[in-house]
Order: sequence, then structure tokens, then C-alpha cells
Amino acid sequence: MSSVMHPVQSGGRPGEPTTTASPAGVRIPRRLASLPLWIGAAWIACLALVALLADVLPIAGYDEVVGPPMQGPQLTGELLGTDAIGRSVLSRILYGARASMAVGLTAAVVGLAVGGFLGLLAGYFRGPIEAVIDTLAEVVQAFPPLLFLIALAAAVRPSIPSLTLSLAVLIIPSFARMTKGSVVAQSSREFVLAARAMGASHWRIMFREILPNALMSIVSFSVVVMALLIVIEGSLSFLGFGMPMPYPSWGGMVAESDDRIATHPSLVFVPVFFLFVTVYALNAVGDHLRGRFDVAQSQL
Repeated sequence: MSSVMHPVQSGGRPGEPTTTASPAGVRIPRRLASLPLWIGAAWIACLALVALLADVLPIAGYDEVVGPPMQGPQLTGELLGTDAIGRSVLSRILYGARASMAVGLTAAVVGLAVGGFLGLLAGYFRGPIEAVIDTLAEVVQAFPPLLFLIALAAAVRPSIPSLTLSLAVLIIPSFARMTKGSVVAQSSREFVLAARAMGASHWRIMFREILPNALMSIVSFSVVVMALLIVIEGSLSFLGFGMPMPYPSWGGMVAESDDRIATHPSLVFVPVFFLFVTVYALNAVGDHLRGRFDVAQSQL
């Protein structure tokens, strides 16, 4: 666990730009330092909007043949070209964004709910309850994540619900540990001691006093977790254990065209670009939130 370094701000005379000191001691204007945050937030908002409205946008279906195969990007036809079957790359990118973001968000919410509740119990009651929850978390984390997900995909037919559930199970221990640390830090605060002195029940203290003060730290941590889940989903789809065909996935699109990278590089680099920028944007937003709410670093 390492503490989060808060930027040192310096303000000069009225009218001078406020600056932020980087760890190397270089003064960076605050507006320039927050540029990745705003770019990341704008990218996530735009991508989520077009993915959500993909059904009503003037684009073809994700499995519809719209023209000759292997067409490159063009301004007068398909903007991003067509794949090996003749399907619209743009359409498959947008539907793939819907799948990746929906799976990542849903798995993060489930992991947050279950892992957060377990971490709340472990951090508040400690003792045997903490030992049991920590042991269960260590058992899950003892399996290599990718092998764990491939084993589940081999045992259960790959589908969006099974993939989402598998990812949620994988990150529950991370949320449990994160929440436990926040709860332990909050349990010795004055308002908690005052509630105990007034005879408040354990459940009231946990859900009315401790949880509201720890929630934003945990939620901000979940943004970074969502970025990781999108990467894992793309890796599984690339290996053939992710999104069921023919539903598009960025990782699956790379796998379909990786043997054509020399002749048709756009078929590989376009989904890779969207995956990279989306993960970067989520990390930029998550890093900002973690710095603002002083979230301790936690290994996944």
C-alpha cells in the first residue's frame, strides 16, 4: 500500500495561472495537468452515447454484409471500411464498444456490491469474520486470472451473462480488500465513536456512518477496475473465450484479422486504437478520482 501524492499547488499574484508541481519538481499549469482528465471524460461520454444509440444510428447491423470484403477506410462509403466478410467495421466497432463497456460496467457493479459488502463486514467486525473473508479472497486470487476465466469458459458455454459473472467473481476480492482498508480507517473516526457511545446498532453504524464516508473512494477505484475488465474481456475474446459469435468484440475483431495485418492493417489497428484510447480514458478519470478522494493504491 502506498499513499497517494497530492499535487502541490502554487498560486502567485492575481492573474497568474495556478500551477501544479509534478514529482520531478516541474511546474505544470493546472489547466494543462487536467487536460487528460477532460479528454478522457469526453471520450468515455461520447463512446457510451453512440454505443447506447447504435440501434437508431444510420449504420448497418453488426452482422450485415454491406459491400465487398476488405475495403479500406473511405470518405464516400464505409468510413472505416469492411472486414473479411464485407461487414461494416464502424458498425462492429460501435457494437463492440457497447459489449465491452456493458460487460465491464456490470461486472464492476456486481464486484463492488458483493466485494464491498464483504469488505464492510471484515473491516468492521474483524476477528473470525475477517479471517474467513480474507481466506476466501486469497483462494480466488491464488488462481491466475486468465487461466481462471478460461477454465470457467470451458466449463460453461461462453455468453455475455457468463462472461460478466466470471469477471465479477474475479474482482470481488479486490473490492473486498479495498473496502476493508477504508472501513478500518473510518472505524476509529470521532463520528463513529460518538455513534457507538449513543448506542447505535452495528448495522446503523456500518451503513449510516462508515459506508457513506468510504463509498466515493471505493467507487473511484471501480473506474480503474472497469478499465482492467475491458482489457481482460478483449483478451478473452481474442483467445476465443469471450463474446459469443457473431456478436462483435474489439478483441475478437483483432483475432479475426491478425493474419491480414500486413495487407490490411486497418482491420487490426482500428479496434486496437479504440481499446487503447478507452482504457487510457478510464485510467485518466480513475487516477484523478483516486487523487481527489485519497484512495490508497491496491493491487488487483
